[in-house]
Amino acid sequence: MKTILLIEDDTVLRENTAELLELSDYNVITSPNGKLGIIKAKEEKPDVIICDIMMPEVDGYGVLEALSYDATTNSIPFIFLSAKTEHKEIRKGMDLGADDYLTKPFEEDELLSAIESRLAKAAIISRTIKEQSSTPIVVSEDNGLKNLHELKNFFDDYGEISRFKKGEVIYKEGDHSNMIYLILKGVVKNHKMDENGKELITSLHKADDFLGFTSFVDNTPYLESATTVEDSELAGISKTNLKDILEKSKNISLELMELLTTNLSDIKEQLLQMAYSSVRKKTAQTILQFAEVLNKKSEESIKISRSDLASVAGIATESLIRTLSNFKKDGLIEIEGRNIKILNLAGLQLIE
Repeated sequence: MKTILLIEDDTVLRENTAELLELSDYNVITSPNGKLGIIKAKEEKPDVIICDIMMPEVDGYGVLEALSYDATTNSIPFIFLSAKTEHKEIRKGMDLGADDYLTKPFEEDELLSAIESRLAKAAIISRTIKEQSSTPIVVSEDNGLKNLHELKNFFDDYGEISRFKKGEVIYKEGDHSNMIYLILKGVVKNHKMDENGKELITSLHKADDFLGFTSFVDNTPYLESATTVEDSELAGISKTNLKDILEKSKNISLELMELLTTNLSDIKEQLLQMAYSSVRKKTAQTILQFAEVLNKKSEESIKISRSDLASVAGIATESLIRTLSNFKKDGLIEIEGRNIKILNLAGLQLIE
């Protein structure tokens, strides 16, 4: 019998929903607020969590965040239940890592269907993880990989290939981080949501870049989300298999450490630019960055959303649009719909 944790401060709704679920052959645990709900989730390890948003002590967002950073609870399917129907609230909940979102009042079939689909998805993911863990990729000392180039070839040859359409989510912040990816084709953005629901793009990755690194020691969830900027193809292997490879090759470990250190330095440079550069310089540098990542020549157009450009630059979309208009007037770029074509590369590079 599957166990469901219901966190709801409305006594009548909590009792009625619990009875409905019990009649559907679920074992139900209830909690009247978010603070107690977090404790019960960690103690009971339920199969599904259904949680209201507006509650005393700790709200639903706080519950989800607390559980996402605990290795024992971060993979439990999480369904938000709330009277709030505004788009920004729904998006905030889903961007934080919720698996589903139901609004009050809800139909019995709607609730049961959401639970069943979450349980089914969890079962598939669990089975996949077990299969990957039970069939490790063996790298012997004799035929071990010698450098980062060979490691990338190994991803390409033995990795699990996944294909994503433009705009598809590869993983969400708070998801179980059991896979490391190598991008074979396309462009991927890493991004986080601030407390106001505004997206901040933290990095851009192109073909031949690694994606999804978290701690090898702790079962740390993904600390940011990854979404495709264009149609992409990725090869993934489990963290367990990659850890085994790194333990057998000191040289690859050192090369990978150097690569990640360089990436960290690039991110710091981007943050400094966002903090201290003028709006014109931020916009110019972001256009150049996208052109480089998308591997576009100066005569080719860059097709990218204004919101993504603004997010990377760290400025308001309205400010970015005004700056792009000024660049167009100055003959630096050409704009047609969502396409931006660089007309004066040197001019953009010289903007302060």
